[in-house]
This record gives sequence, C-alpha cells and structure tokens, in this order.
Amino acid sequence: MKKLIAVLVISVLALTACGSGGGEVKNLGVIAFSQKVADKSIIRLDVRTPNEFASGHLDGAINIDWESGHFEADINALDKSKSYAVYCRSGNRSGQATSLMVHDGFKTVYNLKGGVADWVMNGLALVTN
Repeated sequence: MKKLIAVLVISVLALTACGSGGGEVKNLGVIAFSQKVADKSIIRLDVRTPNEFASGHLDGAINIDWESGHFEADINALDKSKSYAVYCRSGNRSGQATSLMVHDGFKTVYNLKGGVADWVMNGLALVTN
C-alpha cells in the first residue's frame, strides 16, 4: 500500500512539473484589458486573419494569424519574457492561442474575453491602416 501511495505521489509531481511553462493565462474583460494595453510595454497581439485585422485592430497591435498553419512557429519567434495582450473577434481563437503560448513558455499572457466584438460594443475604438 505504501508503494502504491509513493508511486501516485511521484506521478502527480511529475505531471505537475511537466504541465506548463510556468505562466498562466489571465482572462480579462474589456475594462481590465484596456487598462493593460494602455501600458506600452505590453505587446498587443491580434490572432485574427489578415483580412479581419485590416478591418480594424487595436492601435499598435501585431497580427499573427491563429489559422495560418504556422502560428506556433511564429509566436515562438517572439520574446517569451515580455507580456502579451492577445485578442480575436470573440475570444475563442485568442483563448486557444494564449493557452498554447503559456504551454510554450510565455510567462505573462492576457486574453480579452469577448474579443473585439465586446471591445467595440463597449465603445472602444479600433484603428485601420
């Protein structure tokens, strides 16, 4: 019985140690997210398609398309020690993207719950260029 308990404890510890890169996704509503992106040291990352990005995005955002087929390679070229504020249209793609980012070793990742749909609905602006 003691051997079984020891094996279980070791298994749980091993799984916990391998679980993630040490960071966590912080899901934020529009107000909290807007306060985060006001900090210019936080990188704004739009994970929508290039066409969606062109139709309007947060000022200063970079676009890395979640659906591109090379998203993981593209994000792994980024500095994992920096903080990222990630968004999409509704929060679905950015939720997946931020989970992957944390798994890949990013430490500080914020996800916009409700995406730019909620952003605009709350009267906040997008830019085009």
